[in-house]
Order: sequence, then C-alpha cells, then structure tokens
Amino acid sequence: MLSFSKEKYLLLAVILAGLMLVFFWMIYNPVGNFKKSIPGMDNRPDSLAESSQVVVIGEKFQRFSNEESPLRGKWSRFRGSDFDNINKENIPLIDGFSEGNAQIKWKVDLGEGHAAPAIYNGKVYLLDYLENEKADALRCFSLETGEELWRRSYSVHVKRNHGMSRTVPVVTDDFVLTIGPLGHVMCCNPVSGDLIWGLDMVKTYDTEIPFWYTGQCPLIDSGMAILAPGGSSLVVAVDCATGKVVWETPNPDRWQMSHSSIMPMTCNGKKMYVYAAVGGICGVSATEEDVGSILWKFTDFAPNVVAPSPLILPDGNIFMTAGYGAGSVLFHVTQMAGKFHATVVQQFKPKEGVASEQQTAIYWNQHMFIILPKDAGMNRNQLACCRPVDVQNILWTSGKKDRFGLGPYILADGKFFIVSDDGTLTIARASVSGFEVLDKKRIIEGQDAWGPIAIADGRLLMRDSKQMVCLDIHK
Repeated sequence: MLSFSKEKYLLLAVILAGLMLVFFWMIYNPVGNFKKSIPGMDNRPDSLAESSQVVVIGEKFQRFSNEESPLRGKWSRFRGSDFDNINKENIPLIDGFSEGNAQIKWKVDLGEGHAAPAIYNGKVYLLDYLENEKADALRCFSLETGEELWRRSYSVHVKRNHGMSRTVPVVTDDFVLTIGPLGHVMCCNPVSGDLIWGLDMVKTYDTEIPFWYTGQCPLIDSGMAILAPGGSSLVVAVDCATGKVVWETPNPDRWQMSHSSIMPMTCNGKKMYVYAAVGGICGVSATEEDVGSILWKFTDFAPNVVAPSPLILPDGNIFMTAGYGAGSVLFHVTQMAGKFHATVVQQFKPKEGVASEQQTAIYWNQHMFIILPKDAGMNRNQLACCRPVDVQNILWTSGKKDRFGLGPYILADGKFFIVSDDGTLTIARASVSGFEVLDKKRIIEGQDAWGPIAIADGRLLMRDSKQMVCLDIHK
C-alpha cells in the first residue's frame, strides 16, 4: 500500500511538472529580447555622446614651423567654394599616369577616419583624431612640403566605430572652423592657430550624435558659423568673431542631427539654408527680415541614416538620396501666395534610378553624375549619368569593369578624378555621352578611401582610413 502511494505521488509530480512546462512554453516569448535592427546602428558604441566628459575645446597648441607660401589656390570647404565639387582653377591637369608625372609629393599618417582636408593659400587644414593622445586636433600643413606647421587640439575620448573623424573644415581669411566627432565646434585663426571660441553642441543643444559620429561639415556665411545641432535648436548661427549665438531655429519636431551638411539655396530670390535632418528636410531663411525661420518642410523622404547632402539643382529642384535601401527623391520648392511649398517630383528605390550611400552627386553641363550604392542591382558601385529633370532614367553607367565602392569623386579640368575604396585613382573624361577611362593607378595601399578629394594649385589631396597623400597633377 505504501509503495502504491509513492508511485501515485510520483506520477502526480510528473504531471504537474509537465503542465508547468506547457504553461511556460505558452507564455514565453523567444524573441522578447530582440531589438529592431536600424540601418547604421551595427556595432554602435553604448554611449556616443560621452556626456560625462569634461572637454576643454582648443586647450592645447603646438607650433612646429612657420611658412609663407606664394600659393593662392583654394578648396576652402566641403564641395568647394561653390558647393558643387567642381574645381574651376585654370590649371591644366594630367590625363594619365605616365612616368614622371602624378608623383606623390608627400604623405602623412592620420588617426583612423574619413575626415578630409580644406586648402587655403598654400596651407592644408585637417580635423584629425590623435588616437594615442585621445584628442581631436586641427592640424595645419604646408601644401608644398607636407610639413606640419601647427596643431590646435583638445582631449576627448572617442571609441572606434568604423573610424572616428569625418568632417571637412571651412576656411576664410579670418577663420577656420571645425566640428569634431562628438559635436565639439572649434573656431581658430587660420594663420596663427589662436583659439577664438568653442561650442559643445551636445551640452548646449542636447544634440544626439549620429550613428557614426559627426559627419556634418561646418559652413561660414557672411562671418557667421551656420550649424545644425538638432536637439533643442535645429539650425543656429554663431558670430565667428565673438562666439555669440546670433539666431536659432526652433525644433518642435525634435529632428536629429544627420551626417548630411547644410547647403545654401536661392529660390524666387529668397536665400535659404537647406538641411536634411533625421526626420525630414527643411529650408531655413537666410535673409534678415525672418532669418532663422523655417520656410518649408519636406517629410516624404526621411530615412534613419542620411550621409549625402542635398544637391541644389536649377529651377527650385532638389535631389536627395541616402543608403540602406532608402533610394532617392527629386522634389520641387516653389512659392505660392507668399509661402514656400515642397512637392515630390520623383521618388524611387535604388534599383529603380540613381542613388548614393555616402557621396553627394555632381551637377555639371545640365546633367547629374553619381556613384550608385551597393544595393543598386547590376549597376552597383558604378558611376551613372542622368538628366536632373528625370533622375530615375539612367543615361549611362561606367560598366561592370569600373566599380568604385563608396569612394569620392571630383571634377576638374574637364575630367573626373575618382577614388575607389582601395585607394585606386581613376581619371575619366567628363562627358554627358558616355564613360571614358583615361587612366587609373593605385595610389594608396590601404582601405576605406572614402574621404572627399581636394584639389588646389595643381595638387590633389586624397586619403584612406589612416593616411593622406598629396599628388602633383600638373600637366
């Protein structure tokens, strides 16, 4: 009788355990801890802002040499003085890499990143990240020799995330302005390197730093630094001479900073700043009577990751594109009854027309040129040409033998200079009728050569993830 009771209790225990397992199985969510995958968030550091850091912007200065240069060529900011990525100097440039030409005049090691240089009166300005010192550094080099003349730096801890530095300085006669990976803005004298002022956009405007750190290149317009912090103010203007904030654009929708840069535009005689934020695209007034006010908003194209900048086209048209499957949009800004409006002209995915993941297109000779993204199907990573009134219709591509990855391109002396991911420089004839390679050569034995190209005084500056070189491309 005792043995039977034990068997009965054992059976009951087994039944109860089974019921508990069935109940647990029914309520358990096997994907409950999964997080939504957002393009660009792969391997993102836990804290990009590092808001607990005490950063003294511009605290350190070193002078290494003095130099007066006779050179007066300028590539003064991202995409050049006219924001079109076209060098207009009347200097004949090489068609190919014959023996004795296109020599590397100098090279310099850099911290890992994709920040590109500006050139001004024989000097090269680059916002680097010094990994050994854990510091952002504005470095000034001689364009002729590559010798470092001075550097202005400040300590800030930035974790590696597909590189660190990504921006291009802007230089005028009186100011050089930079934005560091974590949103630290620094304004200096371009000759002496003296610090004029600094601004921490995270602490001042509650900026949320983008996925791969700050990619926005600063703008100076009429002595004002024009910045897009997002957060509490969408766009702000700072007096470069004093560091005083002159105006701020409200941000009620809490649009966030993107990797894109502000582009100026004039529409119906009205000057404005066009910015593609994470959340939408807008036009901000740049005229005195309503400066800083939002003239129009466009939210039909609002991807989570935005790296290219708005391409301002004739007749009030704007082309905008992004990677990770976002595709592109061509939209039109017009003024009716005293108010500006933005409406879609064409919108499509990467396999349906032209698009780009990282670089901003070039408009030249009434046509648009762009390197297609990796998700563009058979045409992936090829240079493509289209008419700006019909950006969905590709006229020609460079072909499957000439793919360029995410690399940059620039137009100078009637030629495209295109850098592939591996540091190969291709020279191609600028034409609306087809793609013609003149020559190509691997210049840098590196990787991720994504930083924009700069050309001035017959010198071409290009970089990969860890090195910058200067080529003499005089013909």
